[in-house]
Amino acid sequence: MTTRADIEKLIARVALKDRAAFSALYNATSAKLFGVCLRVLKNRAEAEDALQETFVRIWDKADYFAANGYSPMTWLITVARHIAIDKLRARNSAGASPDMTVDIDEHRDIRDNDPSPEDAAVSAAERSQIETCLAELEQVRADAVRGAYLNGETYQHLADFHGVPLNTMRTWLRRSLMKLKECLSR
Repeated sequence: MTTRADIEKLIARVALKDRAAFSALYNATSAKLFGVCLRVLKNRAEAEDALQETFVRIWDKADYFAANGYSPMTWLITVARHIAIDKLRARNSAGASPDMTVDIDEHRDIRDNDPSPEDAAVSAAERSQIETCLAELEQVRADAVRGAYLNGETYQHLADFHGVPLNTMRTWLRRSLMKLKECLSR
């Protein structure tokens, strides 16, 4: 059985790119790290891939390990767990390939696209004010404004629907917008 001190020494030697130490570290810890990967991924093939990536990462980053009283197994398990979680997230992402990993440091500015509660309240108040102002217009003209500016209907479609010439529809909309502007500025 390998002791904590033995594993610390192996990691230190791996940091110096000692292949024999790397092999010994693999033999001493791979079963435990495979169990961590398998527990997260619940898929043997993906766990094997994660284990391989884990040891590649250990080879590349062994010089980042600093004992400082912490268990070397904690560091190794953390590396394995993070890689397995990255694989799990990639698998669960829509359209993502199972072998794609994302480095969180590349995505520091993650934003919520939903409006804040304050923005939602302001929007609701503005929407209410607009509806109040639309209610002051004749119903047919309010419907034309909603059709043109909220539903994206063309002026020609609105003119045909309301049975008026195109230029009349343009006049309705222009005058209605002027009344709305006046109402909203009060």
